[in-house]
Amino acid sequence: MRAVIAAALLATSLSAGAQMYRWTDSTGKTHYTDTAPPASARDVERRDGMEGNTSSGSTAEPHALQEARKKSPVKLYSTPGCEACDAARSLLNARGVPFTEVSVADADSAADLKKTVGSNSVPALIVGGTVQRGFEEGLYQRTLDAAGYPKPGILPARNQAEPKPGETAAQPQPDEAPAVRGPYAPRR
Repeated sequence: MRAVIAAALLATSLSAGAQMYRWTDSTGKTHYTDTAPPASARDVERRDGMEGNTSSGSTAEPHALQEARKKSPVKLYSTPGCEACDAARSLLNARGVPFTEVSVADADSAADLKKTVGSNSVPALIVGGTVQRGFEEGLYQRTLDAAGYPKPGILPARNQAEPKPGETAAQPQPDEAPAVRGPYAPRR
């Protein structure tokens, strides 16, 4: 009996990451399948198993990322030409974590850094209420893990560049949820 339950759980977990397709046939009927639709299909959407993530142009964020961003936004303090700051930015971009970056290049941003971090050292990473001074990859990864951000390799890499001195590179806002279509969709 335990083997049957284990097999059922395994099959369920494997299907959760499977490709799914939503498409409409020539009569207007909408289908949801795990196999590619026929060539005559219309309005084809391919879903990769993460809720809300489709390949038809929608870039909705996974739920785990939305929750982590809401509870523990990420801010990086950096200075121009700082190798450790570049490494910190690269780690965040490679992991796919959206973040706000403040370039500490004037008295106001330096005062903000001192008030927020308690020192003038950069890079400084703030994840929610947790402050990390300096750059140590393992510590950054553990801090992001603890805040609920998806593990490395789950999210697509980002390419947020170093802000110009005195600027703040703002965290991009998540796209709106994809439009709901079909016979049971609410009218707009």
